[in-house]
Amino acid sequence: MTDENDAIPSDTILDEIATYVRGGRITSDEAFETARLSLADSLGCAMLALEFPACTRHLGPIVPGAQIADGARVPGTSWSLDPVHAAFNIGAMIRWLDFNDTWLAAEWGHPSDNLGGILAVADYRSRSEGDGETPVTMEEVLIAMIKAYEIQGVLALANSFNRVGLDHVLLVRIATSAVVCAMLGGDEGQIRATLSQAFLDGGALRTYRHAPNTGSRKSWAAGDATSRGVRLALMSLRGEPGYVSPLGAPRWGFQDVLFGGKTIELARPLGSYVMENVLWKNSFPAEFHAQTAVEAAIALHPEVADRLDDIERIDVETQESAVRIIDKSGPLYNPADRDHCLQYMIAVPLLSGSLRAEDYEDSVAADPRIDRLRGRMRVVENSEFSRDYLDPDKRSIANAIEVHFRDGTKTKRVQVDYPLGHRRRREEGIPAVWSKFAANMSKRFSPDVVERITQLLRMPMEGFRGIAVDELVTHLVPRRDA
Repeated sequence: MTDENDAIPSDTILDEIATYVRGGRITSDEAFETARLSLADSLGCAMLALEFPACTRHLGPIVPGAQIADGARVPGTSWSLDPVHAAFNIGAMIRWLDFNDTWLAAEWGHPSDNLGGILAVADYRSRSEGDGETPVTMEEVLIAMIKAYEIQGVLALANSFNRVGLDHVLLVRIATSAVVCAMLGGDEGQIRATLSQAFLDGGALRTYRHAPNTGSRKSWAAGDATSRGVRLALMSLRGEPGYVSPLGAPRWGFQDVLFGGKTIELARPLGSYVMENVLWKNSFPAEFHAQTAVEAAIALHPEVADRLDDIERIDVETQESAVRIIDKSGPLYNPADRDHCLQYMIAVPLLSGSLRAEDYEDSVAADPRIDRLRGRMRVVENSEFSRDYLDPDKRSIANAIEVHFRDGTKTKRVQVDYPLGHRRRREEGIPAVWSKFAANMSKRFSPDVVERITQLLRMPMEGFRGIAVDELVTHLVPRRDA
């Protein structure tokens, strides 16, 4: 087959994204408030992750001792790194425990993964620019977050990369590359060039998220993706040219090679829709399709805790996406395996009435009652749940559980349609975000430092938007004399 070297139409989706990133105005007060809450939530998740050696062994400079005096700081640590590797550190910390915010659609993912690159670049700029420069403010960080969330989330609405075996972190790389290029001063042409490189990278396989290969890469893959976005942006700003049709080129483009020939499209105009509707994991460090299942299991705990040996079966109704990615039988070999197993995430709260990050560790998983309960579960798709999951006016993530006993009795059927972190439960969810934040920050900082950081984050929005990034990050770095 001969490749034709004639010019073909450019990928207009790259132009649309670049135009939005460079010139799109964000006017939604709700989006700014939600971005602030997601920032706080993400920082708390990062601090909690530092309690786990499986995470911290990946952190620090890539070469021991290679720190940069005025580099990007890694919150909760004393490291000061180049912005590419700082983005990896921050992104991996935020994502490690599967406790950060989530977006569910045809594709799913975690938009706060992009904060690794955004915060690293913002802090790097705040420290490397001269005293006469205008300081980088939190307003710039919030706008970058809103736009990164929007790019990742809108691409996820109509394009299912997981169905062709690609991992959702490719959308993190794409979104980070675009907004970071703009943060570093890139114009529309440079942003477009960066986006073309991000698509040319292709996509990581989802192998590390699924049996029989589930492993810890799923916890650092987002850090890898956001750091790659920073790297590509820096290359474009140094003059590396972009490509006209990385998506649509016949035979060799992303769409033909990796996406079954389907066209990648934006399902709606880019604005602030995703940030306004993002989902928080306020209560449980659990894959989001299981959040309402955990809530239902906790509600049933009092009814079953004293009758565990009498259980005949446990009926679980869920959405198609949950059946596809977290319905798992057989041995579970590590925490990454367990936090992506629907049955495990139901069994633990049925037994204990709660689900914590520590419950995925070997010491808890050794309890033989967990696997006995898993073996009695029957997971089925509820078609109504699947329809409401994709309905843009509902976007529910429903699960229902009913426990049957050997004597013919059964518990009530507990159905939860919307998790606590859903937009429909914002009124009760926002206090939970701040409670989670305080608990997680206290793992790393003294009560007075947690109070100072909280006061900064919760000040009136007009004032918060004007805070210098340097001021906030300085509070997030442990004092050497503490």
